[in-house]
Parts: sequence; structure tokens; C-alpha cells
Amino acid sequence: MQPRMGGLIQVNIADRATLQASYMPYITGGGLFVPSKNPVKMGEEIFILAGLPDQSQKIPLTGKVIWISPKQNGMKPQGFAIQLSGEKGIAYKIEAERLLAGSMSLDRPSFTM
Repeated sequence: MQPRMGGLIQVNIADRATLQASYMPYITGGGLFVPSKNPVKMGEEIFILAGLPDQSQKIPLTGKVIWISPKQNGMKPQGFAIQLSGEKGIAYKIEAERLLAGSMSLDRPSFTM
């Protein structure tokens, strides 16, 4: 199945707090929450452009939808999460975990669980 390309989805992660709330280290290969009102289906392959704090260049990522928040619930925005895949997914995972080193185990709010 080809990743869905309709309507380019960009994920802006401006700071470490947003990265920590969006990144899912407990997912094999890493996971990323994408705030979006676009309808998606579980298991669907999605293509996104995602940034990291203090980096101007966006990274093209593909991944399978593994979480859906159909509407905003308190502090948790509407959107979905993908399981990162491919070489770019590995690179994003490594860089996200480097940026979050020492803070991933802290009990902080997440956009998913």
C-alpha cells in the first residue's frame, strides 16, 4: 500500500515540551503524534513532514497510523499517531531521543496515553 499523499501534513514541533508530548519512545521504531483534523484509518500509511526543535529543515516521514484522537479532549489535541518507518524514521527517532535524553522517563503529559 502506498502512503497517502493527499494534502501535505506538516508537523511543527517548536520546543522540547511539545516534542516530549508528541514523541512515543515505547513504540517499536518510535512513534509520533500528529495534531490534525484530517480523517485517517488505523493501519493506514501516512506521509508527513516533521520538524524538530531548533531545526528549520523538515524531515519527510512515513508511518502506519497506530492511534487516533477523533476530537480534542482536555489538553489532548485532535489528531493521530504514526509508527515511524524507513531510514528517515530511524534518523528522526535517534535525533528525538537525543534531544529528550534524561527527560523521557519524567512523568509529563502526553498527547496520546
